[in-house]
Amino acid sequence: MVQKVRKKNHATGVPSVTTDEIRFYRANEKPYGPFSNLYKCEVKFEGKTYPTAEHAYQAGKAVKPAVRDWILSAPTPALAAMAAHGLYTWDVVPDWATIKFDRMRKVLKAKFSQHANLAKLLIETGDKRLVEVGTVNNAVNRLWGEVDGSGQNMLGVMLMELRKELIDGKVLPAPAAMEETTPKVIKRSKKKAKAKKSAAKSTRVKSRSRK
Repeated sequence: MVQKVRKKNHATGVPSVTTDEIRFYRANEKPYGPFSNLYKCEVKFEGKTYPTAEHAYQAGKAVKPAVRDWILSAPTPALAAMAAHGLYTWDVVPDWATIKFDRMRKVLKAKFSQHANLAKLLIETGDKRLVEVGTVNNAVNRLWGEVDGSGQNMLGVMLMELRKELIDGKVLPAPAAMEETTPKVIKRSKKKAKAKKSAAKSTRVKSRSRK
């Protein structure tokens, strides 16, 4: 069993870092607030420029272009989410429940590939588990994150998938990230992953020899 040492974020009371996982929630938290979809950074997606990843994601829920533009114009990402959640059934794309995860993956790729500092921050988390920790126990927070240790943590899972793609070169970050920091960070991350695999293999071999 891994011993976890939590460091509490004094602003929110939510543990933000443990020895083997990184927890995030509010967009203004440092240093991992940028992992939140509510973090303010422009995202160019499907020919439009959205003020946050949340705007880009929620706009995809609407059938009509006019309604999408209305969501895009929401003054805050929280209001964009509220607007999308309040849509009438006939204003929501028919297969939203199926396609929303694919849309979120695409939005995250756009966000992190367009911003050098965000790509660097994500890569530098190494192989740590990323968890969005909700403070309110509801279905949305349990789907995209965890509440009191329970939930699917889909946002965290997608960020970890994207991190691997960045490290493997399957998703290319902005040129500035490539030139300034990414090669060294990727090299370190790959070295750690290789060492972890070797240790796991050694453990399995020892386990077999005891049987």
